[in-house]
Amino acid sequence: MTQRVELAAVMDRLAIDSLITEYAVTVDDGDWDAYQRLFTPDGRADYSSAGGIDASAADVAGWLAGTMELFPMRQHLIVNRRLRFGTLDQDIGDTAQVQADYVNPMRFASPEGEREAVGGGDGGGDSSASAPDFICGGRYAFTTLRTHEGWRLRQVTVQEKWRQVQQRSRSHTPG
Repeated sequence: MTQRVELAAVMDRLAIDSLITEYAVTVDDGDWDAYQRLFTPDGRADYSSAGGIDASAADVAGWLAGTMELFPMRQHLIVNRRLRFGTLDQDIGDTAQVQADYVNPMRFASPEGEREAVGGGDGGGDSSASAPDFICGGRYAFTTLRTHEGWRLRQVTVQEKWRQVQQRSRSHTPG
């Protein structure tokens, strides 16, 4: 491989890594318009293993918008990314498959519908107030495609492997 080809491959890897990070951030931030822009026009996502839907990116964005209202605090951690480039129309590197593990801690909305404050790291207060109620983990399979706008998601498949739900305990101070 020439240095130019190696540099192009490194740049593609960085761009795809950025795309996967943007995917996580848009879901965590609830930016459903940005979520849809990460996909190709025919892009799809399959959340069926986690109790969700398998549909177009636009339909999934709508479903996520409603579902994520239950979790005002959420944070995707996507790790162990394995990337393999593929071919399309005889050009090397036009597609890539990414397999990555995830851990996703989330906090249920309070029964009163209020968003609870996340601990500010000052060491005071009840640290359980910001602890997640729901944690799940599994593996993503991302299919990406090089487009004129850069790398985009063509397919996202979630394979949830485990989940844990914790009951919130309310501590009361003696009066």
